[in-house]
Amino acid sequence: MHAYVILFLAITFEVLGTMLLPASQNFTKVLPTSVLLIAYGVSFYFLALVSQKLPLSIVYASWAGLGVFSVAILSYFFYKQALNWQTIFGLFLIVVGVTIVNIYKTHS
Repeated sequence: MHAYVILFLAITFEVLGTMLLPASQNFTKVLPTSVLLIAYGVSFYFLALVSQKLPLSIVYASWAGLGVFSVAILSYFFYKQALNWQTIFGLFLIVVGVTIVNIYKTHS
């Protein structure tokens, strides 16, 4: 269970970094750029830690899938980006896919 907490932290910091990309204005704003670089660094650190405890395929599928899902949802609220029914359905499929991958994972 501890590995999933680390994975959740990796996802959280990756999403934070990604959400700050527009605010950095092509890396011309010092504060958002600094925070996003630190967030990506922390995310990759946690990703490296958890890759020692869980299969890499599970780690990466969860990190990427839940990261995409989170950024899409947060972009709707913070950046007023549209979500049509096809996008919502695709996001639903990502969550279902990540859930299935985690439920039926095999330990090596």
